[in-house]
Amino acid sequence: MLVNQSIIADLKAIISQSKEKAVRAVDHERTLMYWHIGKRIFQEEQLEKERAEYGKYLTEYIAKELEPEYGSGFSKRQIELFRQFFRTFPIANILYSQLSWSQYKLLLRLDTDDQRQFYIAERIKNNWTVRQLERQIYSSLYERLLMSNDKESVIAVAKNEKLPSDSKEIIKDPMFLEFLGLKREISFYEKDLESAIITHLQEFLLELGNGFSFVARQKRIHIEGDEFFADLIFYNRLLQCFVIIEIKTTKLTHQDIGQLQMYVNYYDRIEKLPHENSTIGVLLCANKNDAVVKFTLPEGQKQIVASQYKLYLPTEQQLLDEVNKELVSFEGKE
Repeated sequence: MLVNQSIIADLKAIISQSKEKAVRAVDHERTLMYWHIGKRIFQEEQLEKERAEYGKYLTEYIAKELEPEYGSGFSKRQIELFRQFFRTFPIANILYSQLSWSQYKLLLRLDTDDQRQFYIAERIKNNWTVRQLERQIYSSLYERLLMSNDKESVIAVAKNEKLPSDSKEIIKDPMFLEFLGLKREISFYEKDLESAIITHLQEFLLELGNGFSFVARQKRIHIEGDEFFADLIFYNRLLQCFVIIEIKTTKLTHQDIGQLQMYVNYYDRIEKLPHENSTIGVLLCANKNDAVVKFTLPEGQKQIVASQYKLYLPTEQQLLDEVNKELVSFEGKE
């Protein structure tokens, strides 16, 4: 007898989906348990006048009573974390089942509600793993977007309350490419960086952000008998436009900007469909020269942007200093 083989694939899919749902349900129930523990501890603290001193004693006492029976998941540090969890998210109904306890622990490290709102929205929208969320937090994705956008726009785009309207809302500067594994003290050619990006395409798409898909590498462009090759072509479905990335590992020149402008013009006039928006060109540079970009391009243009790449994640203080410097510069232009 012949059996339709698709039934096996369908059954396997049902089993896998059910198992995934069961794991998520168990993790969410555990998260709720931690929240309720934190709530009960907080309520107990409010009964005493010397709350700080009593709170410290209380967490030590609870850990002493619970850890021997329930294991290291109820150590003093964990008990303190449960209390912090409740205080940070005081309403149980706003806890998202899509987020695991491990991801909530990452969110507890953030300083502001705005940061947490942003990363929660991005995590849900992009279905980030724990590792991906951790990487985006440590690379200060939120702060990098704030360098050229106001806070309300950044959060609104993350929550899908508005679509990005131009390149500055999605192109980050700097871009961190630590996942390529290239050593910063070694010089290399553009093709080396390009090859590394293709090898780590999924990680690069994560760094690029929402809505990007890969189109082509070394795209051949014919113009009046001459051949040119654009390094990397992507498409962004949110902006509904092509995004051309040119890589520069050496000093940026006005000729580089002119060449990218030619590629952008070509795509706008030859490749772009009537319903699509204008092509964006990104110069991914080792050393960005804002003055060269500014005086080479027409004032107010939004199609060509320069972004500096870094082959390592900076320390928290280095990144904070850079963010503050850029924010001051950005505010001064307004």
